[in-house]
Amino acid sequence: MRASRLVSILLLLQTRGRVTAREIADTLEVSVRTIYRDMESLSAAGVPLYADPGHRGGYELLDGFRTRLTGLTTGEAESLFLTGLPTAAADLGLGSVLTAAHLKLMAALPAELRDRAGRIAECFHLDAPSWYGAADPTPHLAEVADAVWNRRRLRIRYLRWAEPSETTRVVDPYGVVLKAGAWYLVAAHAESAEGGGPHGVGGWEAIRTYRVSRILDVEVRSESFERPAGFALAAHWQDYLDRFDRRRLRASATVRMSPIAMDRLTHLMEQAVVHAARASATRPDADGWVEVVVPIESVEQAITALLPFGGEVEALEPAELRAGMRAAVVALARVYGDGG
Repeated sequence: MRASRLVSILLLLQTRGRVTAREIADTLEVSVRTIYRDMESLSAAGVPLYADPGHRGGYELLDGFRTRLTGLTTGEAESLFLTGLPTAAADLGLGSVLTAAHLKLMAALPAELRDRAGRIAECFHLDAPSWYGAADPTPHLAEVADAVWNRRRLRIRYLRWAEPSETTRVVDPYGVVLKAGAWYLVAAHAESAEGGGPHGVGGWEAIRTYRVSRILDVEVRSESFERPAGFALAAHWQDYLDRFDRRRLRASATVRMSPIAMDRLTHLMEQAVVHAARASATRPDADGWVEVVVPIESVEQAITALLPFGGEVEALEPAELRAGMRAAVVALARVYGDGG
C-alpha cells in the first residue's frame, strides 16, 4: 500500500508540477503527516525534489526529472478503458483522438493485460439520454468545446426561455457538462455584445449555464481568458444544481401515500422529492399508508406530478392542492363517466 502511494505521489508531482502537502493528502485520502514522511522517503531514495515554504510553497521535482512507470495492475489497465466515453468524445469532436489514444494504450500494454482491457470496452456502453428521451441536437458543440480547451472567448447568439427570447452575449467558456443526454456550457458573462465593458469578469456571480442545443450561432473570438483561481467545474456544477433546486422548490405539500405509491416514487418523481418523501415518512398505518412532506414548485405543478399515482395518493395540505386534486378528479369523472 505504501509503495503504491509513493508511486502516486511521484506521478502527481510529475503531472501537476508544484503541489502542497495538503493537496497531496486530500487526493490520496491520507493525513498531511503521512505525506511528510513519504516525502522524506522519496528524498532518501534519491528522487530530486525540493520544498518551498510559505503560502505559495509546495513540493516540486527538479526540472527535467521524469520517471518511466509502466507497471499497470490489471484493475488499472481495465479502468482506463472506462474513462473514454466514445459518444461524448464524438460529440466534442474528439472521436478520432480517443481512438488513437486507445490504440497507443493497447500497444503499450503487456499481452496478458491487453485482452482483459479490451474486454472492458466490449462489455461496457454508456447511453446518456434518459428513457423515452433523445439527445439534444448540438451543431455548435465542437466549436464550443474547442474554445473551452484553448481558453478562447466566445460570442454566442442564444435562445432563452424568458423574453426577449433571443440574446447575444460574449462569454468566457469555463467548461462543458453532459447531463442526462443534454450538453451545457458553463461560462462567465464577459461583456455585452454591443461593446460594453466587462460585467464581473472572473466573478463567480457572473457565471451562467447555457444549454448548448439552444445556441443558435457561435463565433470564436481571438481574445483569450483565464479561469478564476480556485474554480472547479464539478464543484460549481453541483452547487448550481443545489441552488437550482432551492430556487425552484420553494413550497411544500403534505401527502398520504400507499405502499404502491412509495414503490413508484423513483419512477415518477425527481430525486429531490424522492429523498424528501423517504426522509419525512411517518410510521405506516394499519394499511401501510404513510404521510410525507415533499417540496413542490407550485400547486399546479404538484397536481400534475401527483395525478399519475391515481388513487394511491391523497393530498392533505395545502388546501389549494387538495381542492385542485378534487377538481381534476371531477373533471376526469366527467370525461370518463357513464353520463349519470
